[in-house]
Amino acid sequence: MAVLVTGGAGYIGSHTVRELQKLGRKVVVYDNLSRGHREAVQGAPLVVGDLLDFERLEKIIREYEVTSVIHFAADSQVGESMVHPEKYYFNNVTGTLNLLKAMKNNGVKRIVFSSSAATYGEPEAVPITEDLPKNPTSVYGRTKWMMEQIMNDYDKAYGLKYIALRYFNAAGADPDADIGEDHHPETHLIPIIMQVLLGKRESVSIFGVDYPTPDGTCIRDYIHVTDLASAHILALDALENGKESSVYNLGNGNGFSVKEIIDTVEKVTGKKVPRVEAERRPGDPAVLIASSQKIMKELGWKPKFNRIEQIIETAWRWHESHPNGFNT
Repeated sequence: MAVLVTGGAGYIGSHTVRELQKLGRKVVVYDNLSRGHREAVQGAPLVVGDLLDFERLEKIIREYEVTSVIHFAADSQVGESMVHPEKYYFNNVTGTLNLLKAMKNNGVKRIVFSSSAATYGEPEAVPITEDLPKNPTSVYGRTKWMMEQIMNDYDKAYGLKYIALRYFNAAGADPDADIGEDHHPETHLIPIIMQVLLGKRESVSIFGVDYPTPDGTCIRDYIHVTDLASAHILALDALENGKESSVYNLGNGNGFSVKEIIDTVEKVTGKKVPRVEAERRPGDPAVLIASSQKIMKELGWKPKFNRIEQIIETAWRWHESHPNGFNT
């Protein structure tokens, strides 16, 4: 009786595995380690495998007596998805189809899915609610929206229940600072700023200063990775208690511009961050801020790290103590 966590050696996946372990849940991690890190999985079995390897996936589900799945495994870089769409459709969509087929074949009826705010594209209103139109502006966002629709079809046809969590900018690290964010290449703003402070980069690039926002830079909703992990577990508990399929946004409900994040890092660390202005990146909406009222009301979720300073403090502790990531 185990929870299968695909992509559990990755950033959000490893933090979710940790929170599951704290609750005494039996966990098995399935990860191809293309983005994840062996060192991020502590105290749980790690199976190195790919979602495109259907036979191996089925074997693991049977061997570990998997009863539920939390699905993180996916390529997730917006810019890369626009240049290499084939890679994203194969890895994200075909991989998910393989996972769902393996679940269906082996009687696994519950899945919590790591979706994304990228499904909304340029939102029609802010804060974003779950019922707003889905108009993704990137291939990555389209793959996430397609995966949600596929799960909905599997529910109707096969009774496979799912909860999709559309979240915004994951940030921060476990307060113990022994696991955290380590991507190669790094594309997320806060760890890039940390790399600048640690001398790994000369400066941070601000992609676009002409957006229709107060300071001209993109505004995003940052949510602590441990709060994200807790939401996945609440969703899993809800499905195991008979909840019907659903979709929830996850965010703090507050937006911060790129310039505001850089300024806050300077305030928290007491260090100056060199910055340069650059052209907009394709597929980047101007403002993404979540309404998380639905998950708060229905599942009782509440973020514990609700101040941007707290989020940045935990990120800095991780990066300062692991300047080379898990290779430190």
